[in-house]
Amino acid sequence: MLEDRPAEVPHAMWTIGPIAIALLQVVGSVGASQGQPERRPLDLLAFALLVAGPLSLLLLRRWHRAVAAWVAAVTVAYLAVGYPYGPVFASVAVVLVVSVVRDHRAVAWLVAGTVLLGETLSTILLRPGTWSWNAAAGMLAWTLVLLAVGEAAKGRRDRALSQRDARREAERRRAGEERLRIAQELHDVVAHHMSLINVQAGVALHLLDRHPEQVEPALTAIKSASGEALTEMRSLVGVLRREGEPAPRSPVATLDALDELVERSAQAGLAVSLHRTGEPRPLPAAVDLAAFRVVQEAVTNVVRHAAARHADVVLDYGADELTVRIEDDGHGAGPGGPQPGNGLGGMRERTTALGGSLVVGDSSRGGLLVEARLPLRGRP
Repeated sequence: MLEDRPAEVPHAMWTIGPIAIALLQVVGSVGASQGQPERRPLDLLAFALLVAGPLSLLLLRRWHRAVAAWVAAVTVAYLAVGYPYGPVFASVAVVLVVSVVRDHRAVAWLVAGTVLLGETLSTILLRPGTWSWNAAAGMLAWTLVLLAVGEAAKGRRDRALSQRDARREAERRRAGEERLRIAQELHDVVAHHMSLINVQAGVALHLLDRHPEQVEPALTAIKSASGEALTEMRSLVGVLRREGEPAPRSPVATLDALDELVERSAQAGLAVSLHRTGEPRPLPAAVDLAAFRVVQEAVTNVVRHAAARHADVVLDYGADELTVRIEDDGHGAGPGGPQPGNGLGGMRERTTALGGSLVVGDSSRGGLLVEARLPLRGRP
């Protein structure tokens, strides 16, 4: 993707522009001299001065101050000799506008003052009686107009740069939030499936000598959980690898996958009952994913820490919010407060990010209660 940046003068224009200005000053001055018989006729020195200023603009980007001083000196010399007025000020106009745009205001004002003062003094001292207030006022007015044009161009450029920086900052912020989201997804996937694999591996080792015929279901559960974990991890990592492609429009997992979660939990020795109340209906993608991850993390914590035999999962579809409630018959929260693993912080972050709430406490069945309320019209 091309870098987002404000429009700038094309590189070729820094070469073609000065040559075009030189031709303009030469041809325009020849035409203007026809109506100014009182001025000194154009000669070889005049053409040299008309060309010297514009061609020096080729070096304006590298030696700005030196070129600006040279253009001012060449223009003052042309006017002091008494050559005809005309487009000799074109190179000065370029210097004034470019100086203001590039934040060299002092250079712009010095060039403008030098040209105005040089023209005034040369007219008064070398050609007495030819100076007039009208001519001086006209030159001053055009100079102020050029400086105003430069200020307007600089303001537009600064706004474009500010908008570009704001977009880049927003992109960096979105990228950081996406990395955090993917990190949370990876944690949930790895924690859940690895916990099931660990439990099933322990069961298989326990039954290997005593009941070898029962080892096969445990190994099958391990294979299924590991395969699903690899699939989800490939999907998440693929989002990071495919640059330039649109992000997935659906989350990695949804509440439709709860039946598979219940089946895997049963293979790990935890009987999970799933109940849906209210009016089940399609949910916003963020709410759907957050609800599934809350159930997944809560069930994982029950398998790893609660030593429970049974857990109830209730999905209550309200008019404005979805309530997710998980209860088990294990150890419970205990006197020190609930500490069901590192996933508790992730569950709380998911719910609060959607404008919801999470409550963790003792269940009426003696185990742990996890209840998440997710508004269906929460903050984006």
